[in-house]
Amino acid sequence: MARPAASAGRQAQVAGLLLSALAFGCANQGAPPGGPPRTTPAAILSTVPESGAVVPDFRGKAVIQFDEVIDEAPGSSGGGGLAQKIVLSPVAGDVKVSWHRSAIHVQPEEGFKPNRVYHLEVLPGIADLRRNVTKSGTTIVFSTGGPLPQAELSGTALLWVEQRTLTQGVIRAAPLPDTVPYVTLTDSAGNFRLREIPPGRYRVWVVQDQNNNRRQDRREPFDTVTVAVDSTASAMLWAFVHDSAGPRIRAVEAVAAHQLLAAARSGAPARHGRGARVRAARLDTRRRTGAVPAGAVRLAAGAGPGGG
Repeated sequence: MARPAASAGRQAQVAGLLLSALAFGCANQGAPPGGPPRTTPAAILSTVPESGAVVPDFRGKAVIQFDEVIDEAPGSSGGGGLAQKIVLSPVAGDVKVSWHRSAIHVQPEEGFKPNRVYHLEVLPGIADLRRNVTKSGTTIVFSTGGPLPQAELSGTALLWVEQRTLTQGVIRAAPLPDTVPYVTLTDSAGNFRLREIPPGRYRVWVVQDQNNNRRQDRREPFDTVTVAVDSTASAMLWAFVHDSAGPRIRAVEAVAAHQLLAAARSGAPARHGRGARVRAARLDTRRRTGAVPAGAVRLAAGAGPGGG
């Protein structure tokens, strides 16, 4: 008959321990494990190759490692996911961009070529899983040949017709006679900068990239100029829709002796050749009145960069 009494005693002891543990837990309530939610965007921990590295015979994929898991498809007006946040140049062909939780892998379809200086640009807009979004970008520069060059090309892009800066314009700068360009985008002020590029003559384009393919397509405003880059150089580009038919004079009005006002049918920037001359004739007699210097002919639409 002693066993039931012992069992009752043990049950009372266990109940007392449970009550004590419950009371201790209630008295020590705190923040849940893991700390408060993070409010800062993901930061780059490391890259392969590192910026400034010289890596002859580099193979495989470039890797951008973040300090937390990032969104596989960050929201953007142009779509395209992570691929729209990465710019690798100079490359001929497409670039494969893949998501690996807290890392981005980047590889050109042609592979990394020897003796080339690569720019790997991470644009703003990388988001983590809490929707914290990066506000600034960074550029990793590395070489698969010799030491990094120190030349730099910068400038500003504007829309000619709208008379305003061109934001998110695609800049393509190809070292002549090569056709594979360095690529970057203009910022919110229409400015761009390509640092650590080889010196030489460059053919520079700006394109208002309306379909987000980073190429020049039909009817997209663009401009192009040739720039000699020694240590530093700058360029001003005026993008407008180029009419393949070219401007044509639709009316001429005499405004002063030996000065004519010509109204062109296009509002594009006007450029005339030096030394060009215009022949004027009386319509009733077809008798020529002589040659008029091109500088005395003014376009009614207004002269553009380089125009008279």
